[in-house]
Amino acid sequence: MAEFSPMMQHYLDTKEQYKDCILFYRLGDFYEMFFDDAQIASRELEITLTGKDCGQEERAPMCGVPYHAANMYIAKLIEKGYKVAICEQLEDPKKAKGIVKRDVVRVVTPGTLVEDNLLDEKKNNYIMSIYKQGIFFGIAVCDISTGDFLASQIKETNNFTKLLDEIARYYPAEIVVNEMMYSSSEEIGKIRERIDCYVSNIEEEKFKYDIDSLKNRYKITDDKENELDNLEEKDFALAASNRVT
Repeated sequence: MAEFSPMMQHYLDTKEQYKDCILFYRLGDFYEMFFDDAQIASRELEITLTGKDCGQEERAPMCGVPYHAANMYIAKLIEKGYKVAICEQLEDPKKAKGIVKRDVVRVVTPGTLVEDNLLDEKKNNYIMSIYKQGIFFGIAVCDISTGDFLASQIKETNNFTKLLDEIARYYPAEIVVNEMMYSSSEEIGKIRERIDCYVSNIEEEKFKYDIDSLKNRYKITDDKENELDNLEEKDFALAASNRVT
């Protein structure tokens, strides 16, 4: 790292935290991408690949897009199956002492789009969470742009067939799953045959059997209007809900 310029060191540190994303790194009026990200973005977005001095003998591959037009380019990458992390300037460059402070302010995935111009107003844009334990499933779906949220669990017979039916019913733009589900390669393959969507593996500890966490997030009280029947018995739905939200 010492051989890189200070700015590039910060870029690489940030990229290390978001390895599975295309990192949009704000430099002035542009979001720049470097190294592998630049090569991917240049190809997928059909923009010019250039280079930048970064402290090494060879220039780093680089490409960029104007910040005011970033949504259009992000939408294209999302549509092609990529995740985008937006690293923004957190202070005025004119007043900064040394390197401008920057940090990732948002990670954009197919199921987390909220911009009206990037969504189809005629249908929901669901993100679905699937929690698998043995032959049973917990599922939750949420449309972040509207706030629609539903959850259930499948603990009967023909469980995977019923799961496929639920996936087809909501047709999510993105699915997040726990480790057991992700390692079930045959089931994941059948899901991908059914719908074309982004599927990612999330840490097991993020799927929590935590009633209080869910109640606090949705401000669920004991009022009859907000009461959820037998919530403590819906453990798999609860685990999926705490991840998708």
